[in-house]
Amino acid sequence: MLKKLFKVILVIIILFICLIFALFLYGKLSPKLTISNANNITLYDNKDNAFFTGSHDKKYTSLSDTSKYIKDATISTEDKNFYKHHGFDVARMVKASFSNIKNKSLNEGASTISQQYVKNLFLDFDKTFKRKIIEALYTVRVESRYSKDEILEGYLNTINYGNGMYGIGNASLFYFGKDAKMLDLAESSLLVSIPKAPSYYNPIVHLKNAKRRQRVILNLMVRNGYITKEEGDRAYNEKLDIKGRKDSISNKYMYYQNATLEELKNIPNISKNYSDTKGLKIYTNLDSNAEENLEKTIKDEIGNVKDLEGAAVIMKPDTGKIIALVGGKDYNKSTYNRAVKSKRQVGSTMKAYLYYAALENGFTTSSQFISSETSFNLENNNVYNVHNYNNKYANKPISMAAAVSYSDNVYAVKTNLFLGPEQTINVAKRVGIDAKLDAVPSLPLGTSEINIIDMAGGYAAFANMGKRVEPHIIEKIVDGKGNTLYESPNSREQALNSSITYILNNMLTSTYDPNFIDYNYPTAIGLNSKLKHKYAVKSGTTDTDEWYIGYNKNLLSIVWLGYDDNRKIPNIALHAQNIWYNMTEPLEENMNDVWYKKPSNLNAFFVDPISGNIVTDNAEKKKLMYFIKGTEPVGTIKVFDEIAN
Repeated sequence: MLKKLFKVILVIIILFICLIFALFLYGKLSPKLTISNANNITLYDNKDNAFFTGSHDKKYTSLSDTSKYIKDATISTEDKNFYKHHGFDVARMVKASFSNIKNKSLNEGASTISQQYVKNLFLDFDKTFKRKIIEALYTVRVESRYSKDEILEGYLNTINYGNGMYGIGNASLFYFGKDAKMLDLAESSLLVSIPKAPSYYNPIVHLKNAKRRQRVILNLMVRNGYITKEEGDRAYNEKLDIKGRKDSISNKYMYYQNATLEELKNIPNISKNYSDTKGLKIYTNLDSNAEENLEKTIKDEIGNVKDLEGAAVIMKPDTGKIIALVGGKDYNKSTYNRAVKSKRQVGSTMKAYLYYAALENGFTTSSQFISSETSFNLENNNVYNVHNYNNKYANKPISMAAAVSYSDNVYAVKTNLFLGPEQTINVAKRVGIDAKLDAVPSLPLGTSEINIIDMAGGYAAFANMGKRVEPHIIEKIVDGKGNTLYESPNSREQALNSSITYILNNMLTSTYDPNFIDYNYPTAIGLNSKLKHKYAVKSGTTDTDEWYIGYNKNLLSIVWLGYDDNRKIPNIALHAQNIWYNMTEPLEENMNDVWYKKPSNLNAFFVDPISGNIVTDNAEKKKLMYFIKGTEPVGTIKVFDEIAN
C-alpha cells in the first residue's frame, strides 16, 4: 500500500516538474512581450478630444528613484517571496486554497506581484478559469524575459493609488508633494495602504481607514525583518502633511469612463488583452459640456443630503448615443456605478408602457375609469387595496389624460387588470426592457426593478416615434495600427406604432399642464413656469426610489434618486425634478423648440382635461388631444368600470 502511494506521489511530482519546465520553455520560446504598450487605452469624447489615457503616458518612476521603504512595504504586503519564486508562490497558493475551503469562501488570495502586474497590463478583472490560465501564461512570459527589478518597477508604475493617481511617482507628488525617492517610512506605508481598496483607504476622505491599513503594513514589515517594532511605532505616530485635499480631487468623467470600460467588456470580437493591438483608441459619445453640467447639478442638489445617492443618463433618442452619464454623487466616496449596475423599482414611470398598451388595444386619451379608493378581489380570496398619492381621488370618472397628469394609481391598476398585465410586459419587452417583470396587479406602479440605462432605452422608443435603439457609449474602436476594430451599428427598429406613440407623447405633456389643475395638481406642475421647450415628462415614486424621465425628439434625460440600502426615502421629488430640469434645459438653450410631426391618420380635438369630453375652442379649460380617425369621443363617453362589470 505504501509502495503504491509512493509511486503516485512520485508521478505527481514528476508531472509537476514537467509542467513547470514546459511553462518556462514556453516563456523562453515565446516572443518577448512589449509591456510599454500593453493595456494602453485612450478614450475620446464626441469631438475627438482625449479625456482619459491609460497610465503609460503619466509620470514613470524608475526603481532607483523610488524610496526603499516603498519597495519593502510593497513586497511585505503583496508578495514577501517575490525575489525567491519564478512568478508563482506555490506554498502560498496551497495555503490560500486550504483557507478558502475551510472558510467556504474565496477571500484568501495568493497572487504574486508578477501576476498582479500581468493583470494590470494585459487582462480584464473577470474571475473566470479561462482568465486564470491566460494570466498564468502571461506571467511565465514576463518572468522569463524581464528581471525581478524590472517587474517590480513596472508594477509600482501601474498601481491605482486612488484619486486618479496611477503609479508611485504620481501618487507621491499628489499626496506629499515630493518625488518618490524622498518618501520616508510613514509616508511610504500610508501610500502602500491605498491600492487594496482605493476609495475605502483614501487618506484624504477616509484617513482612519488608511491609518488602520498602515498599521497592518508596518506590522508586516516588522515581521519580515525590514524594520524594527520601534521604527514601525514611530512611523505610525508620525504626523503627516498630506498635500492633496478634497477640493483638489478630480473625479471628472470617472463614472462615464467606468461605464465605457464596462461596455468594452461586452463588445464581441474585442480581445480581452490588448498586447497585440499597441493600445486601443476608443471613440465615445461623451459631450463634455453635458457631462460636466450633469456632475455639477447632482452634486449641487444632493451633495449635502446624507447617504442619498443619484444616477442619471442623457441620451440622443434617435441614435441611442449616451452623451452624459453619472453613477453617483461623488466618485471619490463611492465608485459603484449605479447607472450601469443597479436595478431599482421604477415607480409610475412604468405607466408609459401600460398606457401605450391601452391605446394599442382600443383605449383613447378620453377613455374613462372611476378614480376612487378601491379594493380588488383577486384569486384565492386575496384583496388588493390601491391608494393614490396623498389619498386624493376624483370620486368620479376621469380620462386617461387626467390619470397620466395626476399619475392616478387606481386608474392604472384598473387598466392593467382590464387589459391583462401581459400586454404591458409585451410592450416593455418590445422596446428592450429585459428585466423580469411580474404579471401582477401592481405592475404599472413600478414594483419591478429595472436598470436606469435599460429604462432610458425603453423610453427612447417613445421619443423616437416607435423606433427601438440600443443605448451605447462607444461609437468606434481603433487599434494602435489604425485598424478599425468596431463601429456601433446605430440600428433603428420599428417596435411601436408611430401614431399611437405620438398620442402618448402628447399625453405626457399633461404632467405639467395647468389646465389639469382641479381636485389635484399635475405631478410636474412645478416645471410649467420654467420650461422653455416642450417635453414629454413622467415621474415615478416608490417607498425607496424617485425617478424623473423627460424627452423630446432631440434629447432624453433620466434621473434616479434613492439610498443604496433601500431604506425609505423622504419626499425628494423636488430634488429629482430640479436635477432633471437643470441637466436638460441648458442643452437646448439656444435651440428652437421642436416637437413631433403629426401623423396623417390622426385628428386633433380640444377636450375637457378631466372628463375627456370634446369642448369648444372657447372652453375655459381645454387640452388639445389626438385620436386615430374614427376613435374620437362622440356624445357620452362609456365608463370602462361599467364595461368591466
